[in-house]
Amino acid sequence: MDDKLIEGGIVALQPESSGIKTNRHVHQRRTAYDWCIDVLLMVLVAVIIVAVVYPLWFVVIASFSDQTLVATGKVTLFPSGFTLSGYDKIFSNVRVWSGYKNTLIYSVVGTVLNLVVTMPAAFALSRREFPMRRMVMFLFTFTMYFAGGLIPNYVLFKQLHLLNNMWVFILPGAVSVWNLIIARSFFETSIPEDLHDAAQLDGLNDFSYFLRVVIPLSSAIVAVIGLYYFVGHWNDYFTGLIYIRDDAKQPLQNILQSILLGSQTQTTGQVTAGVDIQQLQQLADQIKYGVIIISTIPLLVLYPFLQKYFNKGVLIGAVKG
Repeated sequence: MDDKLIEGGIVALQPESSGIKTNRHVHQRRTAYDWCIDVLLMVLVAVIIVAVVYPLWFVVIASFSDQTLVATGKVTLFPSGFTLSGYDKIFSNVRVWSGYKNTLIYSVVGTVLNLVVTMPAAFALSRREFPMRRMVMFLFTFTMYFAGGLIPNYVLFKQLHLLNNMWVFILPGAVSVWNLIIARSFFETSIPEDLHDAAQLDGLNDFSYFLRVVIPLSSAIVAVIGLYYFVGHWNDYFTGLIYIRDDAKQPLQNILQSILLGSQTQTTGQVTAGVDIQQLQQLADQIKYGVIIISTIPLLVLYPFLQKYFNKGVLIGAVKG
């Protein structure tokens, strides 16, 4: 009996005397103040979500609605006066499909080249045994603040025979210094140095170590950097406007802009021709909303698949330690 009590006492006192934590969870009683804070946070998050999502949702329903009802404020949550005239006008233009093809090629090829150049450069600049890494990083950073300008770039691209060439969308922006810094920070803080030592003991050189060890462990940052580059190529409007004159090589953004301007010009030019100006203006407005949706859908489809990598990669690449 005493032995059992002694054993029970030892068991009961052991967590306190030896510092071992028990599995018991301490449930802290929530106060009215805690509940108020939770409610305020939820309301704040809901307001932010509505402020971000509703403008996009309004563009979607407005592209399918009668523009008279849109202009009078009768379209708020759901489409009214359903119509597809704007989309018919857009998709009946064969240039739209050509622009989709060109933009997809520019975005995919450009993103692949960006990753092939950026990731090895970031890895090299993250290695302390690279003696010139600070000087090279300074030269990269210098380009973020100082550039030649539009006219020197135009002359340079002309001498390189990049005008009216698909490579003008890809080669000049092969490396983004901002993405390079993010990737370098990721390699410095998230890849243990012990892996490099172990790889050297196994006979791997730096190239094999980068390809067989570092890249498989860096899927998050690769997805994030790839998404940054892809969005940049997809939304590139200025390059096609300045350096491309051939309509067959124009990206989607410039073609959609020309369709939108053409519809507005047609509306203005036919005012004196006895044409119903109200119907033309409604068609121009529907084309405007449809252009926004068509240019945004691919990114909206792509982002959910990369969201988990996006959050993880940005956090790891931006925090040191």
